[in-house]
Amino acid sequence: MSSGFGNFSDDFFINMDLHTSLPLPQGRETVLQFCENVQKQFPDMTDFHQRENGEYVLEGDRGSGAYRWLGLEMRRLSTGAFNPSEAEIAYEQHEWVLDRSRYFLGVSHLDVESLDLVYGFNLDCVGNRDEIVHEALISGSRLATFLNEANAVALNFEPAFVIALNDDCSLQARLAIETRNSSYQVRTGIYDEEPISIYFTIRAHPCPSQQFDLVGSLAEQSRIAEEYIVRVILPNVVRPIASAIAAAQ
Repeated sequence: MSSGFGNFSDDFFINMDLHTSLPLPQGRETVLQFCENVQKQFPDMTDFHQRENGEYVLEGDRGSGAYRWLGLEMRRLSTGAFNPSEAEIAYEQHEWVLDRSRYFLGVSHLDVESLDLVYGFNLDCVGNRDEIVHEALISGSRLATFLNEANAVALNFEPAFVIALNDDCSLQARLAIETRNSSYQVRTGIYDEEPISIYFTIRAHPCPSQQFDLVGSLAEQSRIAEEYIVRVILPNVVRPIASAIAAAQ
């Protein structure tokens, strides 16, 4: 089922973000030892550097079109697979990082604030990307009347929704769209070639009554996410936007 997700967009990625309540280790020896072990498992991740905001990054060759990456911040551990041939490649990577984080970074179930599994679909587009989103998702609805005013032009149409998937709201789903338009582009009609990005996230929070199982939660989140993507996200969000882009070219 999941192996074909990338067929519906120009680029596709699956990221994982572990948010912690306490700061993660930032010492030189600990960070290097952790990243060295990551690299042993994934030899294509050869570029190690620290960004201006302090985040440590280990990643593969971005120019190859398909690569892995890992980021370590003060209270967030992230890992991603960009354009994986199948989703299982990303899941195995995320699971490995989560499992090793206990030994190298001292991550405990007591320290988990939330665990995010993020699916991203990038659809390349030249033109008013806000207008594309309006046409694909909002046109014909009651919200569309907002754009019916004289001389109105779509600007910053980036809907985002969050829903709870269980009674205690410990499991949530978020859908967000990013258009990357600017008022300058809309005003001048000169648009950069940027993608419309569709982000679908399943977030899990620990339940007070039970111990949080990182790897087990990741597996459950991926199962739920794939079901939603196939049933809701692809037919009702990704495909309509892709069709609107094609019609506007």
